[in-house]
Amino acid sequence: MLLLVTFGAWLVAQSKAAPSAPTISIFLVPPGVMSPGGSASICCSCRCDSRNFVLYKNGRQLGSLRPRGGRAEFAVSNATRGDAGAYSCHYVVEGAVVARSETLELMVQEFRLPTPVLSVLPGQDVHGGAHVSFRCTIAHPSAGCFLYLEGQLTAELISTGQDGYNLSHVYKGHEGRYSCQCFTRSVLMEWSAVSQTLDLVVRDYTWSNVLRLSLGAGVLALLGLIVAEALCCGPGLR
Repeated sequence: MLLLVTFGAWLVAQSKAAPSAPTISIFLVPPGVMSPGGSASICCSCRCDSRNFVLYKNGRQLGSLRPRGGRAEFAVSNATRGDAGAYSCHYVVEGAVVARSETLELMVQEFRLPTPVLSVLPGQDVHGGAHVSFRCTIAHPSAGCFLYLEGQLTAELISTGQDGYNLSHVYKGHEGRYSCQCFTRSVLMEWSAVSQTLDLVVRDYTWSNVLRLSLGAGVLALLGLIVAEALCCGPGLR
């Protein structure tokens, strides 16, 4: 029994002494395929202290930055096709790589298709639990489109028809800035510019309802105490 207790204490000590590595996110702002001459920021983000983020392209180190508010932004300005490639972020503490992000594939292409229009039904401001549908409309008969959420690495393939891209039972995690970009499915892929952005706001009344109920319960409890005190002390006042 003593051996088991000692072993359990050792495991707890080890878990405290060796915390898990932070999760590193990488994403492009604004998201999407870039055009020559365009500008964007490659963002490295994590919930960690202000140590160094090191940006790599195709396995070669480009530079390092200290994050502000858990985020470091590496600017890509006046983009050329030479800026295209596979980017990743390394989180470095005292010269050692603690964590690595996934890979961001940056593409630089001429925009030859018309700019699409992004819409959302029933609107940009919805209640939690609602059904939301994004539609990306472009004047091209056979284009496919991607739906981007700023801050996310991956994109969703969205239908250009009436179906669009649907979200059922939306919650706070679905909030954010959305845009779409379209392409042709031919051998030589052609791209459109990115649409204008839409900010989706999800009104979650759960916490406000809990607060109102708590305040109501507090008021009732206070009234109960006042009535109890009046009943208790009333005869002694006569």
